[in-house]
Amino acid sequence: MSAFMQVYGPIPRQGPGTPEDVAWACARTELEPDARICDVGCGSGADFAALRAAAPEAEIVGLDPDLGLVVAAQTRLDDPSIRALRGVGIAGEGGRDPVTEGPFDLIWSAGAIYFDGVGPSLRHWRDALSFGGAVAFSAPVSAEDDAEAAAFWGGDAADTEATLDIAIAAAGYGIVARGRVPDAGWEAYYAGVLARCDALERVQDAELAVVIAGARQEAADWSRLRDRVGYALRVVRPR
Repeated sequence: MSAFMQVYGPIPRQGPGTPEDVAWACARTELEPDARICDVGCGSGADFAALRAAAPEAEIVGLDPDLGLVVAAQTRLDDPSIRALRGVGIAGEGGRDPVTEGPFDLIWSAGAIYFDGVGPSLRHWRDALSFGGAVAFSAPVSAEDDAEAAAFWGGDAADTEATLDIAIAAAGYGIVARGRVPDAGWEAYYAGVLARCDALERVQDAELAVVIAGARQEAADWSRLRDRVGYALRVVRPR
């Protein structure tokens, strides 16, 4: 296991979010109890219980590229209707993604859609949706014309709320609902990260020390910039 995964793999969830985010999104799609759901970038399965609560008879397929996280996700709940598989948002030849495993009534992606981009992901996932199906996701956004906020995302030109909506429309989707991951979702995430850093602090390894230092700095930066960076929530459907 890499030094990065030593820090982030065992924590309760691998990104900011709350069960209430999932409930909010599912309620706005009017999800049927026996829906088919794909959780793209499922990590260790942090959202499986909330998805199950929203659709008690659903078949849930989680996709994540990391085998260790897939194993953790598959063993998280004793539920035969949940499958965790190695896969990504947009797969190459022979790989798994929502299109190969679909169709789905809901594609949920907590913080992972940015890996391939909102526009490319939504265009690709159109072919993974059943009739009337929806996509719900959280994605990084920052304040407009804010270099320090953009630097929080690694220097990329992070979307604002407005440019995110433009990208959604350009991909051929209409917006059903807009929201925001609350500070509580970030605070809980970083509490898990920092607790894991504390537990690993005595391990004498240069690579691990770099990851721990980066994780601590990221948590501090978010605390300072919390009013200028965050995760937007969107529920969207193809037009």
